[in-house]
Amino acid sequence: MNKAYFKTLVLSASAIIIAISIIVYPKETYMASVNGLKMWWDVVFPSLMPFFILSEVLMGFGVVHLIGVLFEPLMRPLFRVPGAGGFVWAMGISSGFPAGAKLTARLWHQKQITTLEAERLVSFTNCSNPLFMFSAIAVGFFHNAALGIVLAVSHYVGNIFVGLIMRFHGWKKEPVNKEVRYRGKGLTNAFKHMHEARLADNRPIGQLLGDAVQQSTKTLLMIGGFIILFSVLSKMMDLLHVAQLLSNFINYLFIMLSLSEQLSLPLIKGIFEITLGSNLTSLAQSPILQQAVIVSFILAFSGFSVQAQVASILADTDIKFKPFFFARILHGFLSAIICLLVFPYLYHVKSTTAPAFAFLTEKTVHISEFGMLALMHSHYVTLGFLMISILLWNRSLMKKNSLRT
Repeated sequence: MNKAYFKTLVLSASAIIIAISIIVYPKETYMASVNGLKMWWDVVFPSLMPFFILSEVLMGFGVVHLIGVLFEPLMRPLFRVPGAGGFVWAMGISSGFPAGAKLTARLWHQKQITTLEAERLVSFTNCSNPLFMFSAIAVGFFHNAALGIVLAVSHYVGNIFVGLIMRFHGWKKEPVNKEVRYRGKGLTNAFKHMHEARLADNRPIGQLLGDAVQQSTKTLLMIGGFIILFSVLSKMMDLLHVAQLLSNFINYLFIMLSLSEQLSLPLIKGIFEITLGSNLTSLAQSPILQQAVIVSFILAFSGFSVQAQVASILADTDIKFKPFFFARILHGFLSAIICLLVFPYLYHVKSTTAPAFAFLTEKTVHISEFGMLALMHSHYVTLGFLMISILLWNRSLMKKNSLRT
């Protein structure tokens, strides 16, 4: 039996088993669907809809070209992607999954990035929302705001390392003398490119807003379908004892690594869906350090639910899914390692006994509160960062021009 026939057999058998399970357990299937729909309608739809509409409008106004010129000296040397990737990165951090994939696909359709550049860009711009990490996980699940800064640092620092590693993706296939799109520098040149892009789009603002709402709604409906589907699949895994069977195999690995066996089932659940896995991890009777490491891995891996959303978004492009999947595995292990390293320095709670790093307790509490406040308003932080960058680069250009004269 060759590989293609075996794949057909496995996929067909899996679909038949799921269909039969839905028929056998109609009540459980219905409740799982309702839970997935409720999560999409209450959390995902209102949080992503404004960002999706805003990103479409900014692209129509040519703001991406403005950022592309300004961030070319940063994004090209570090990640080997065009400066427009800075816009995707900022919006991906602010809005969360799967905004990075959607915006990368839009840039590819607009021919602002090549296929290889898109595969690099999508690998590190698909991030978790800071509000989700602080509000939902740290406060909602763990009832511990101090854990939020640990998860955020582990997630985003690991994401940067993924971008630095993935810059070598496809370097043998890339032409040596590849033409760079943005050659100019400076604020004046950036506004020139933005103006030209707006004129090239040439859509009235009413049509632009209408197209933005339609595209955003279409994408969010697709995301909602995947959330409901994986909510049902997760429930079927419980009813058929598949999750418990997989966790039994993970237990042997956890014993070797001196990890709590109670974290194996939450890890399996998190590999499929991050929200459920993170919630189960917070309920496990295990040390907080081990819980933080597992949650860091789950957030970075993103879960098959988010990965299926990304695969669907990239389906109508030439962007391959395999580099993204490899980056998610890499990001998972890097975030878990970083969490293990930074946890003693960033996580502290007040107690009657003095902790090992007592002299850092008060400082880290204030840092956690400040980090939580800043990341919950990440769109303002991102805007401020962009404005400061524009002023600094423009000032540097003016100094060079004055020296020449």
